[in-house]
Amino acid sequence: MARTLAFLSLLLLAACPRSITDDPGYTLTLAPPVASLFVDDSTRFTATLHDRDGNLVPTAFSWSIDNQAVATVDAGGVVRAAGPGGAMLQVSARGMTANASITVAADNGQTLTVSPATASVFVDATQRFTATLKNRHGDVIPSTPEWSSSNTSVATVDASGLAQGKTAGSATIQAKVGELTAEATLAVTVRGASVTLVGAGDIAGCTSSYRDEATANLLDGIAGTVFAAGDNAYPDGSAANYADCYHSSWGRHKARTRPAPGNHEYNTFGGTGYFGYFGAAAGDPAKGYYSYDLGSWHIIALNSNADMRAGFPQEQWLRADLAAHPAACTLAYWHHPRFSSGSQHGSDPMAAPLWQALYEGGADVVISGHDHIYERFAPQTPTGQLDMARGIREFVVGTGGAGLYSVGPIAPNSEVRNTATRGVLKLTLYADRYEWQFVPIKGASFTDVGSASCH
Repeated sequence: MARTLAFLSLLLLAACPRSITDDPGYTLTLAPPVASLFVDDSTRFTATLHDRDGNLVPTAFSWSIDNQAVATVDAGGVVRAAGPGGAMLQVSARGMTANASITVAADNGQTLTVSPATASVFVDATQRFTATLKNRHGDVIPSTPEWSSSNTSVATVDASGLAQGKTAGSATIQAKVGELTAEATLAVTVRGASVTLVGAGDIAGCTSSYRDEATANLLDGIAGTVFAAGDNAYPDGSAANYADCYHSSWGRHKARTRPAPGNHEYNTFGGTGYFGYFGAAAGDPAKGYYSYDLGSWHIIALNSNADMRAGFPQEQWLRADLAAHPAACTLAYWHHPRFSSGSQHGSDPMAAPLWQALYEGGADVVISGHDHIYERFAPQTPTGQLDMARGIREFVVGTGGAGLYSVGPIAPNSEVRNTATRGVLKLTLYADRYEWQFVPIKGASFTDVGSASCH
């Protein structure tokens, strides 16, 4: 009987399940079990813990990697490849561990490019090149390239990527980072001869002829093309005003003058005095705007008395003209300034559509009058934002002889202003740049000089 009871006790013990503490039955898995990466690549590994019934057990995982020169792992299981070789990833939780093998290859898919790919400069001019190193994901990798020129007699390049033209010809500019190289082509040409554009606005009045005679005397000593930026003959721009007031001073340079009309020209109906005096040089009398080439520059004379709104004939003509003349350097002039600090008139927002078209067309310089001051602006967008890369530089030159005005609130980006000196603006135009000089009348000392490159 005792033997029977002992046997039954053993059967009952065998049938009774063990506790989770004695046999938890957990399963720890790690996926993927194997991963192949390139240097700088990353991938996420996923660890899961299930009980014996397949239920997911929430828990914290501990991650480690046996060779951090090959790869590293963060607390979320993200592995980043650091260098070529092999490594073992391990995850642990509740006394259990799981492993995955990682192989990192040296091929990291890096690319090196040089910008611009092609460029041209004149002898003694410079061109900045930049080299960009990226990984296979397109991320930029900081680098210090080594620069060289295939023909240092044509062009040299310094350690920062700044190339300088030496003689006419072509050179290959190369950047090297490690085993990677990239190249750009630089053409060097001889700079052509310069041309001169000189003039002002707000010029001649019969009651003050000595003043416009003083500026006309300046023109006598400056060769080149003359611009007249409107309000050329006071008070009404009539035929009589031109004959009696303008012709005796600036009129002696009529044959080389390319004018633009001002508001006083239209005090005479249709500007007939202005168009009659200048003839074909003033363009179509029904329009009052035209363009011409001066050296390698494209010059545009506009009519700020005509409608300047976007979509209207003058603005549409301007866009078509810019498209038809894709010159490296472009200058435009009209009477009413888009930007001005003058106390009498100030900035004219009506001219914004013309500025917009010129800005989109890559123009470099705008000249206006109307405010009887001299003012120079830094390059700006159509809305008056400083833009040294693509902005247009404006000169207000209402200093041809009329009575001078004062300055009101200073407009943004105004660099130089003068309200006490009559004179002319002389622009020396090269194929890729320009120089400016305000030339004062005899006895005055104010001047303004500078230079800039075309876009």
